Amino acid sequence: MTDTRRRVKVYTLNEDRQWDDRGTGHVSSGYVDRLKGTSLLVRAESDGSLLLESKINTNTAYQKQQDTLIVWSEAENYDLALSFQEKAGCDEIWEKICQVQGKDPSVDITQDVVDELEEERFDDMSPGLELPPCELNRLEDLAELVASSLPSPLRREKLALAVENEGYIRKLLELFRVCEDLENREGLHHLYEIIKGIFLLNRTALFEVMFSDECIMDVIGCLEFDPALQQPRRHREFLTKTARFKEVIPISDPELRQKIHQTYRVQYIQDMVLPTPSVFEENMLSTLHSFIFFNKVEIVGMLQDDEKFLTDLFAQLTDEATDDDKRHELVNFLKEFCAFSQTLQPQNRDAFFKTLSNMGILPALEVILGMDDVQVRGAATDIFSYLVEYNPSMVREFVMQESQQNDDDILLINLIIEHMICDTDPELGGAVQLMGLLRTLVDPENMLATANKTEKTEFLSFFYKHCMHVLSAPLLANTTEEKPSKDDFQTSQLLALILELLTFCVEHHTYHIKNYIINKDILRRVLVLTASQHAFLALCALRFMRRIIGLKDEFYNRYIMRNFLFEPVVKAFLKNGSRYNLMNSAIIEMFEYVRVEDVKSLTAHIIENYWKALEDVDYVQTFKGLKLRYEQQRERQDNPKLDSMRSILRNHRFRRDARTLEDEEEMWFNADEEDLEDGEAVVRPSEKMKGEEDLMEPISKFMERKKLKEADDKEVLGKSTLSGRQNPSFKLSFSGSTKSSLSSPPSSASLNPGSPGSPESPSSGARSSGPTPAVTTKGGLVGLVDYPDDDEDEEEDEEEEGESKDDSLPPSKKSKLNS
Repeated sequence: MTDTRRRVKVYTLNEDRQWDDRGTGHVSSGYVDRLKGTSLLVRAESDGSLLLESKINTNTAYQKQQDTLIVWSEAENYDLALSFQEKAGCDEIWEKICQVQGKDPSVDITQDVVDELEEERFDDMSPGLELPPCELNRLEDLAELVASSLPSPLRREKLALAVENEGYIRKLLELFRVCEDLENREGLHHLYEIIKGIFLLNRTALFEVMFSDECIMDVIGCLEFDPALQQPRRHREFLTKTARFKEVIPISDPELRQKIHQTYRVQYIQDMVLPTPSVFEENMLSTLHSFIFFNKVEIVGMLQDDEKFLTDLFAQLTDEATDDDKRHELVNFLKEFCAFSQTLQPQNRDAFFKTLSNMGILPALEVILGMDDVQVRGAATDIFSYLVEYNPSMVREFVMQESQQNDDDILLINLIIEHMICDTDPELGGAVQLMGLLRTLVDPENMLATANKTEKTEFLSFFYKHCMHVLSAPLLANTTEEKPSKDDFQTSQLLALILELLTFCVEHHTYHIKNYIINKDILRRVLVLTASQHAFLALCALRFMRRIIGLKDEFYNRYIMRNFLFEPVVKAFLKNGSRYNLMNSAIIEMFEYVRVEDVKSLTAHIIENYWKALEDVDYVQTFKGLKLRYEQQRERQDNPKLDSMRSILRNHRFRRDARTLEDEEEMWFNADEEDLEDGEAVVRPSEKMKGEEDLMEPISKFMERKKLKEADDKEVLGKSTLSGRQNPSFKLSFSGSTKSSLSSPPSSASLNPGSPGSPESPSSGARSSGPTPAVTTKGGLVGLVDYPDDDEDEEEDEEEEGESKDDSLPPSKKSKLNS
């Protein structure tokens, strides 16, 4: 059968309330002689084997869900589901089921409509449900009546009323004792079904009877005789002989004591005695959950109101004379007390923790945490976690107040840090829990800010002054050399936890952590861990540095450069070699971040100090990209003309740099380059910037306007030829310059024969004849001078001075002087 409409997946519900996939196949319906009725058949699409053969019973409740799912329960704790590929196939099978049961296919649950109709007819005949006499020979009839009533809400309601009004539960429990004495297994099995069905009636009035002191043990006894088991379970024996109630502080209120006993037993019934409810029974036990919930609320309230009880509890907890076993019981009671408080409403929980705070729970925990008993400390840690999760501000206020009276060593928060450091668990389970609590305490997100004080400022100042040295002590002690002093697994795990908390501080704290890292040289110590044999610890160290670099804070950057802190990172990268792993990726990502974000100071530092070690890495372009960034930075530094251009536009003034040509400049002019006409800016190709043309455009326009005034003073350079090598000496002409003796007037401007600016020079090309005044030095264009308002007067004065000075100098001197 290949029709996709009939393609389904078969599911069954396991004991963990999870659906198991039994296979994919095609479903059909037909009469099966062996089952004597119409049945659902599913054959596997892979080999044609039979995945499901289920008779469509007239009293089975089938439920249609989400248009493509049909769910039903065939036997106790055996639920089935068919998931269809197409809605049409689901509708087709659903119609067949409804046809067999005589139901309308428009319903989603096949039993509800008929049951309601039956109940309506039943209501016409009788106002209530009549129960059979509570006798041994009628137990089977009663069990069938209970089972048939459960699928219908109306019949469940009538059955519950009948059982409640006739006091039927006590009669049934009397029959149970008789059957148990007679070892009547059949009767005991029927009683199991009946009592289980009464639980599913979900009625508080019935629970109050069943859970009373006189009845609860017999109810548990009925549930021991499960027909599916060969031997009955021994729940009563466990509750009476194994489970012991310890009254750590005498409870004077008998009602409170009875409520504690009842809650424990009902919780045991829910967790251990009752079978796992089927998919149709899950909501039928909601009242049982509520019964337990409100019992716990009532217990917490009664204990909270008993001031004498709580006073005695905390007094014995902190009394040095209390023996270890007693203290262990007291702490466990307090832990369970706090766990019960989680059931309270928010306003009641506020009152609960306020009461504990007033009774001195935090000082008591401080005493308990200082003890040697590991179990007692573990329970105290759980209690402390309840307090931190509920109200971290209350804990912070307490530790700040006690710091004014006690030494750092015995502060509560330092005790927590010490327990984290000294955790003996190989997996550091307790340390992980404590680190989470510390993280909550130092998280600025849950700190309060009022008009008069800021909790963040006060607490962080306290923490970094009194506690941070305790937290970082293992890190500092283990990183005194180039490699970690201890590199075993447990130490590495502890250091990884500490680094995780320090990384959190870098992300969320500002100047406190910055001052601490720089003053204590923490980053250098952390980077020692990159040499650890444990990759997770080395990665924690890299992550710490990466968070610091990610802040793009120049204080951090100068600290990194001053101490050459990229060195251990580069060493770790080279040691990792060509292996493509998380270490390799993490280090490359760090350098890539520096490149992409263009962190100039770090880029220069990396290239100037580590380029030789990294230049051969070519499987990524990160390091070559860093080198390119570095060269661009150097061009900007060595080519300040770009910044001068911007100042020209702002100030309309040109300044000249008096620097002379250097040897590099001389060699460049000796090379075969394009000849330049008078006044053209000279810039080496390697120093040209990408945005140079954009910067020159407004200057060119400005100078074109100047040409109108300077047309009369323009001079053309003399023509001559160059024999042999070009003379590096040169002279620049200024059409409009200052009265400075360093400039020469246009009338006397000349070049040596065959100079690069000569029109008849062999390599000379057509250029703009307009005079563009410029000065060229090693750094490129460095200054132009212009006073637009006094051009004509200044030109006349300069001509007189220039003629008397420049003509008397040899060309090379003129060149250097003009530079």
